[in-house]
Amino acid sequence: MSCVARATPSIVILPHPCTFHRKASLRPNLRAQSHQTATTDTSTADGLPRLLLHDSLNQAGIDTKLARAAREGFCQQIQGLSGISGETSIVVRIGADLAKAALQIAAEDDSLISHSSVPLPVDAFVERLDDLSMGFCSLYMPPLNSPPEVFLGNLERYFYVHKGFRRTDAMSDARSLYLHSALTCRSGSAVILSLIYSEMLKMLKVYGFLDFDVEIFFPHDLGSLPRGYHKQKSQLSDQPHIVTSKSLLVKTLRNLKDAFWPFQYDHSTSLFLRAAQAANLSYGPATVKERYSESHSNVSGLEIASAKAAHHRIERGVWTIVRFGDMRRALAACERLILLDASPEELRDYAVLLYHCGFYEECLLFLKSYQTSKDSYTRVSQSNQSNKLEEDLTVNLMTRVKLILGEEGWSKSGVSTRYWGKNSEPW
Repeated sequence: MSCVARATPSIVILPHPCTFHRKASLRPNLRAQSHQTATTDTSTADGLPRLLLHDSLNQAGIDTKLARAAREGFCQQIQGLSGISGETSIVVRIGADLAKAALQIAAEDDSLISHSSVPLPVDAFVERLDDLSMGFCSLYMPPLNSPPEVFLGNLERYFYVHKGFRRTDAMSDARSLYLHSALTCRSGSAVILSLIYSEMLKMLKVYGFLDFDVEIFFPHDLGSLPRGYHKQKSQLSDQPHIVTSKSLLVKTLRNLKDAFWPFQYDHSTSLFLRAAQAANLSYGPATVKERYSESHSNVSGLEIASAKAAHHRIERGVWTIVRFGDMRRALAACERLILLDASPEELRDYAVLLYHCGFYEECLLFLKSYQTSKDSYTRVSQSNQSNKLEEDLTVNLMTRVKLILGEEGWSKSGVSTRYWGKNSEPW
């Protein structure tokens, strides 16, 4: 803190204090809002099947009113991500309100894992985020006409030193993946810190304190912090580190999906491979990275045991265990990624979770949707062995589901509560 005391900020004339009290009400008008009707939480665009999580919980007697309200709020925000706005930088104030979208994600997940009858106070956290931006003005605002590097240097000292925000690994603390937790604990993932940083820049620009173009350098390593830099001095090598509005939400949801995936063994393989492996309990021959012998041997005993343990938890209806995933939040992340139209693989990943929950008809529908939609996307390294294995397991999963549905005497009755109805609460 001694270094903060030595950094004597210049005195600046701020807007009248009453304008700060109006910032929360101004925020919705600071972005171009879409007037389209929001996509509901149970249906998707482009003729895809209905999403299942909220309806299945309701049929099992679990109240989802707050979760549905949060999902609706999320859908209202992502309506602004269509077209060009979704590919703009996160420091450009058009399209969706990313902070509100991230808080609606947190609100839905909070309602899914708690018994609270009170929703997460989204507006209160929006106000806290705006207060964070205004705190910079009174403490670290540089003199007028200071170089952009001085302005950004002061902003970083305010954010990372004075306020003490730090980067946290999601594997050690899943709370770092949520915006409201990062604002409370002052620690978050690289994605959440980038979001907070961009929101501070946006508010400073709205109030006229920022008069140059800024870009955020998003780190791809495990320890660096998101930092701002003068856009006019950017280089070609900076392009891979620029985060767009849509990609930031996709990164946020995929981090949640990774953290809460119910099959947490063997992180060298994809999420789908782990879930498909849990269904098969053994890989086929010559799998990824030649980890298994050329003699077509099965997977190691440790991985078989891990797969069986995950499958046993699902059979008992245990949907959340520390470090062993969370089925509700994994499904919720998959559904929001589908609503964002992130990639066809999200349909496949969602389908394999539905399979493990016993929703076989819906699983088959989403697998068919994946098969029809994947061809419209350009796949990188199509001949990659991992991709080939995933496609083979997808076909095998479809075949298995069709056989289950074709069995004589199979009935859909009770399927909606088969998973959630068995010891579905962790307390």
